[in-house]
Amino acid sequence: MPGLVHVVDDDESFRTAIERRLKLAGYEVATYASAKELLDAGPDDEQASCILLDVRIPGLSGPDLQTQLVASGSTLPIIFLTGFADTPTTVRAIKAGAEDFLTKPISSEQLIDAIERALARQSVARAHRGRLETFRVHLATLTQRERQVFDLIVRGRINKQIAHALGTTERTVKAHRHQVMEKMQVHSLAELVSIAERLGMLDANGD
Repeated sequence: MPGLVHVVDDDESFRTAIERRLKLAGYEVATYASAKELLDAGPDDEQASCILLDVRIPGLSGPDLQTQLVASGSTLPIIFLTGFADTPTTVRAIKAGAEDFLTKPISSEQLIDAIERALARQSVARAHRGRLETFRVHLATLTQRERQVFDLIVRGRINKQIAHALGTTERTVKAHRHQVMEKMQVHSLAELVSIAERLGMLDANGD
């Protein structure tokens, strides 16, 4: 299956038509008449999926649902659908991370293209989060002293400076440095600095 599409729209005939079109294209489809129905269902972030969301739905509006999902930590891509496109709403939705903003009526080709882009971006984001988690796991294997060496290496300190800062010998620092590279599974200082940046370790220390 290429993925699951959550369709949120209060127009029953529209939901039925979209569901038919998407199922013909090979997608799994779940439909909801309101934002509350989607929230109650608690869509799974880990599945390849996206949300096709009408802007004007009774109760919680599309943009308000987007705000709530983002606040809850959801990373599901959202594609907005509207019969009444207005610039402020479009800008607000895109700034808040919406994948796309489509105006009804919409062709199947345009719809499928938008969904494919959303799912592809979700896949890349998930892989990125997976890599970050791997880095965190590797980091957790460092001893306290190796972690100190790591912190100083990624701030550009040379072995002599690290030895002075930690009250040890350059030879000991070299040994720790070797262990850090091994445990973090990197081959260069540049890779180590990149990992520290991606984990937010350099920003957090104001360096």
